[in-house]
Amino acid sequence: MRVDILTLFPEMVTPALTGSILGRAAKAGAWSLGVHDVRDHGLGKHRTVDDAPFGGGSGMVMRPDVVAAAIAEVRRPESYVVLLEASGTRFTQAVAQRLSERPHLVFVCGHYEGVDARVRDVLVDEAISIGDYVLTGGELAACVIVDAVVRLLPGALGNDASIVDESFSAGLLEYPHYTRPRDFEGHLVPDVLLSGDHGKVATWRKRAAEARTWALRPDLAAALGLRDPALVAAETQALAEAKEARAQARRAARAARREGG
Repeated sequence: MRVDILTLFPEMVTPALTGSILGRAAKAGAWSLGVHDVRDHGLGKHRTVDDAPFGGGSGMVMRPDVVAAAIAEVRRPESYVVLLEASGTRFTQAVAQRLSERPHLVFVCGHYEGVDARVRDVLVDEAISIGDYVLTGGELAACVIVDAVVRLLPGALGNDASIVDESFSAGLLEYPHYTRPRDFEGHLVPDVLLSGDHGKVATWRKRAAEARTWALRPDLAAALGLRDPALVAAETQALAEAKEARAQARRAARAARREGG
């Protein structure tokens, strides 16, 4: 995959996307990155990239002709151009998965009061937002999206099984992780994780992920059709008690028959 980011502040983007796992993934050939200064396409000797909004108002708006020139420099037939904008599609794991299937992503980072509306109307394929809050620019949002997308690429993590286990990969929050020491200030690691029984560990992790999703993100749990673990536990207990009551009744009936016989 190729990723190109168009920004007025390259120094905000490059360090975040060239270190750690993403840097190793790039060296392994899973993806490549280009960071481009939109100001290179600015107008006049001052390389102007923005102007006052028509109709008045505070702030400055990035010019569509400048943004168009920046996009044209990197655009290919297979490119998918994304504008980072607060009113865009809400970014989710499903969107990350969809974007990871594109061979070339171009991210346009707005700044100031944003970009001219015609950029979204005619120059990009999709506008995306990472949440219901306002940032000073699209650079941090671009970094978030690129991180989420690149780690889905084959070979990016070095162990593709890690992707399957992580939060949201199956729509659930991830199960809790534990490491040494076994006893940390009186808080113990669950015994099942030390049992060596892979089947029991897998079952525990699945149930823990479901319980965690219910506790922290009930909206996700409801969307997945999960039942509340507390309700399931209560029903299981009730069934067990009913089973025991029936068994006691049968034993009492047998004892009564023996005494009567």
